Amino acid sequence: MNDLVRQHTALSDSDLEWLHLLVSEWQLLSDLSFADLVLWVPTLDGTRYVSVAQMRPNTGPTSHQNDMVGHLVPRGRRPLLDAALDEGRIVREGDPEWREEVPVRVESIPVRREDRVLGVIARNTNLLTVRTPSRLELTYLQSASDLAQMIAAGSFPFPGQELDIDHIPRVGDGLIRLDADGFVQYASPNALSAYHRLGLSADLVGLHLGLATSELAPDRAPVDEALVKLASGWAPRGAEVEANDCVVQLRTIPLKPKGTRIGSLILLRDITEVRRRERELMTKDATIREIHHRVKNNLQTVAALLRLQARRMDSVPGKAALGEAVRRVGSIAIVHETLSQRLDERVEFDEIADRVLAMVAEISPGRVQGHRTGHFGVLDAEVATPLSMVLTEVLQNALEHGFGPGEQGTVEVSAVRGTAQQEGRLLVTVEDDGRGLPEGFDVRSAGNLGLQIVRTLVEGELGGSLSMLPAPDRGTRVVFDLPVSVEKRERG
Repeated sequence: MNDLVRQHTALSDSDLEWLHLLVSEWQLLSDLSFADLVLWVPTLDGTRYVSVAQMRPNTGPTSHQNDMVGHLVPRGRRPLLDAALDEGRIVREGDPEWREEVPVRVESIPVRREDRVLGVIARNTNLLTVRTPSRLELTYLQSASDLAQMIAAGSFPFPGQELDIDHIPRVGDGLIRLDADGFVQYASPNALSAYHRLGLSADLVGLHLGLATSELAPDRAPVDEALVKLASGWAPRGAEVEANDCVVQLRTIPLKPKGTRIGSLILLRDITEVRRRERELMTKDATIREIHHRVKNNLQTVAALLRLQARRMDSVPGKAALGEAVRRVGSIAIVHETLSQRLDERVEFDEIADRVLAMVAEISPGRVQGHRTGHFGVLDAEVATPLSMVLTEVLQNALEHGFGPGEQGTVEVSAVRGTAQQEGRLLVTVEDDGRGLPEGFDVRSAGNLGLQIVRTLVEGELGGSLSMLPAPDRGTRVVFDLPVSVEKRERG
């Protein structure tokens, strides 16, 4: 709609915003009317109309089999559009039109904003299935007529309302018509069923809806006064009523077809199952986070026990081996700690990489400086855990074997995520400026336990590739290329 309005019309941004607000609400008018709606706006030169939006009813057959958006019609071809635009009134004159052997009643509703008519809604009703209307259909049609008059007067839609279009109640979910005093004139079967589930034992017709609704609430409190006003239809608002293990969502639409409030529409929907599933998901998320928190605590306990054991050992190689084990356990604990603070099983890995760098740097405090460039981005937990161990092992290997006693240097971790040529991959490079690799070194035949762990995790667990080469100037460069994506990785 934005493109069509800006290309063909002289409407301002504030006018366009009003049309967007209308289109976000007009499913209600379409369903109450049992009719298709097409929004026509005059072009910049005033010689044509352009259709910028279209809506089909959920309550009846469509009268437009084809998409009408983007069509241009010369002024004069559709007299009802001209009359509604020029006179600013709803136009219903004329006989039904025949479209593909289907009789269609055509009406035009001017769309007013303040003192200007921005466009015209063509309301087209398929008359092929017309029959003697029921009480429900008569209520729908009367309510649609009231809304159409409000649109023509510029009092509908209601500005300033924030609507979640996917979750607001629809006409078919349940509808109640109130008079000006808040008493129920009509309640659809779905609406009556919803109130029965809330605990109402009587019929709704004739009851004051605000008082009846507040009496169903389990807690008597000052909030009842607000609930009474809302359910009485005094203002365009939404709320939820919970009683008798049932949750019903209400939406109030005051009806002011001639500027004076004559009553209200109450749309409602039973959302008990929706709220129950939301609570289950919240409980599940909280449980998962608590599990990650406990795993992190247990791993930290294991690391502390290994440190105690290392202090009691006289063997230097034994102490070094336990120190490596502590860092391996610590790298896994960092991932679980991060997961315990999130609502999903994904982590921002940049923070984890920085913490692993700091942890490993404790091997040679002050001698070797480590830093990170690039971004790892968000990774699934099943990738983050082995990747943190791989980083720990590679960094640990660089610090222990790349630099001798008293030597100084740097280690850089670089991450490149999702290039245009390799979308869904992560390229990680760990490069130091130490003494370099021994002559004839082959990462596949190296007997070092840490490198064996790295190779197993990169190639087996993560499905990536590993290379370990001399750096261009001096030192060693380790590169691993991993398949990752924003979405969950497929398990092989």
